[in-house]
Amino acid sequence: MLANVLGGITPARFLAEYWQKKPLLVRGALPGFTGLATREEIFELACDPDVESRLVRYRTAAPETSTVDHGPQKRSHLRGKQEPWTVLIQGLNLWVPAADALLHQFDFIPQARLDDLMVSYAVDGGGVGPHFDNYDVFLLQGIGKRRWQIADQQDRSLVEGAPLRLLRDFKPVHDWVLESGDLLYLPPHWAHNGIAIGECTTYSVGFKSPTAQELAYGFIDWLAERLDLQGMYADPDLKLQENSAEIPPTMIDRVARMLKGIRWTRADVAAFLGDYLTEPKPSVFFEPPTELLDRAAFARALKAKGCRLDPRTLLLWSAEAGFHLNGESIPVSGENRDILATLAHRRRLEGVKRPSEAILKLLYGWYEDGFLHVDEP
Repeated sequence: MLANVLGGITPARFLAEYWQKKPLLVRGALPGFTGLATREEIFELACDPDVESRLVRYRTAAPETSTVDHGPQKRSHLRGKQEPWTVLIQGLNLWVPAADALLHQFDFIPQARLDDLMVSYAVDGGGVGPHFDNYDVFLLQGIGKRRWQIADQQDRSLVEGAPLRLLRDFKPVHDWVLESGDLLYLPPHWAHNGIAIGECTTYSVGFKSPTAQELAYGFIDWLAERLDLQGMYADPDLKLQENSAEIPPTMIDRVARMLKGIRWTRADVAAFLGDYLTEPKPSVFFEPPTELLDRAAFARALKAKGCRLDPRTLLLWSAEAGFHLNGESIPVSGENRDILATLAHRRRLEGVKRPSEAILKLLYGWYEDGFLHVDEP
């Protein structure tokens, strides 16, 4: 499947020649692909208060008057054709199993970088206008056709007053029409403008690209929860000073020495990343099984058919900090590490014939919480 998605280019060659370097257009990346959700299913998701959605009306003649309505959408707003519009569903992989499977067709990029799969439905002429993203994106055409104009321009000035980050002076250098199953990869900061030709859907694979500031805030918060600095401020050698409102230089020196206790190691950074990258989005919640198997029945199911991670579950690991599941560190040792590494990579386990008591207890706890699922034998 990977060779098809990349047009016969190997993942290694793609990473070396294209990833974050230049665009790639693949005709017939997925032959016969017409999407993963019908128009009605997309509309139903857009109206669901638990689903992140946007309804965009981009007005070419007056971009500053374009509108963006955040969900849940009203069904009556998804019918008009007097002006072009598009509705976008974020995190389709959380709601449609086939979308989760498609997202993980792109696991030649580390899962630590994968974000989600978005689908956009547009009527003729619909789109979100010329813009650029700070992250890589794969654009896979579902039903219909979409015209893509792209440019590697340095002028990224925006339209003032617009509700979207629209480029003020877009100058495309490539102009392609994508049909069902075609794929377009764009590196970060490549300007692009997608315009629906008739009714169409586009599936977008996006990636996590946190800014240095976001990582700093996240790491400082993570570190603050784990600090254990001893002692308290004291100044037994305090001297009388002329101006009582002055902060004494000796006080600054003492506090500076106390704060030197705030330190971190590479292992701390690895542990932070494990928690940070697997933290579910605020809109994500898990549902325990409606009919819970007891532990013996679960063990039989695990041995017979294995288990699979819930699409919402994020399981990552590093050699330095071990395993992390949905924002928490998971202590694992011995042969169980290999089992969980396989589960994390493939997002499923085939029949586990002789699970240890430790792995059985761990997986059963995840099953109870709705983090993974089994099929009864």
